[in-house]
Amino acid sequence: MATRACTATTADGSPCRANPLQDSDYCLMHDPAHADEATEARRLGGLRRRREKAVEGAYDIEGLEDVPAIRRLIEVAALDALSLENSIARARTLISAALAAAKLLEVGELEERLKALETTVQPRVPAKTGRGR
Repeated sequence: MATRACTATTADGSPCRANPLQDSDYCLMHDPAHADEATEARRLGGLRRRREKAVEGAYDIEGLEDVPAIRRLIEVAALDALSLENSIARARTLISAALAAAKLLEVGELEERLKALETTVQPRVPAKTGRGR
């Protein structure tokens, strides 16, 4: 069964590849009958991106691509939890942060040990000479 695609084109002139709405040839963003909804969706998307950037700056979080960034997120979560009223939810949040931090430390330690082993073993591996045998 062939899948349908929106019949509209994007701003750069390429065909839109989104799935069309049921009983329409257009996706939500291109269907003239849903122009107000599409405009509101774009506005909300822009607000969300601006809010994300503000929160990133306020908490000094650049993403979750490496151990220091994840460590920073856990730290922020733990500090925020400490400022909450003493409750079961606070205790659970702190325990979760502690468990995540412990796992992060374990993985970081294993990574360091692996690098040390690779550094030790690498010089012992004979280099290929390029001669076929």
